Amino acid sequence: MDDQKPYSINTDVRFNPLELIDIPGIVAANDEEWFNQTLSKVNDCVVRLGIVRGEFHWHKHDDEDEFFYIVDGKFYIDLEGKTVELNPKQGFMVPKGVVHKTRAPEGAVILMVEGSGVIPTGDE
Repeated sequence: MDDQKPYSINTDVRFNPLELIDIPGIVAANDEEWFNQTLSKVNDCVVRLGIVRGEFHWHKHDDEDEFFYIVDGKFYIDLEGKTVELNPKQGFMVPKGVVHKTRAPEGAVILMVEGSGVIPTGDE
């Protein structure tokens, strides 16, 4: 991540219930390399939008699972011992406690569903 801009992580809920969420509009307005925005809260979970290019650091979430759904682009999840490649309309769940690193060398748009208490940068 040395040659990449810092992460832009916004954990505030941006949209209220019954409010339209225009993902293509958010993507078009974004100019950051690694953007993460909490879109809405659904029960005890949140839906986050990631507009990413480059690599995230190795991390884990001790108490929460994390689900990734690829909207656009190619997205990789590196796990200890293997890499999962995800294309548009594919999803993958990383269970709590599993160390992982995500990356999108050419850029990707992803949706993440996770517990509202998840710290996006991982537990220390």
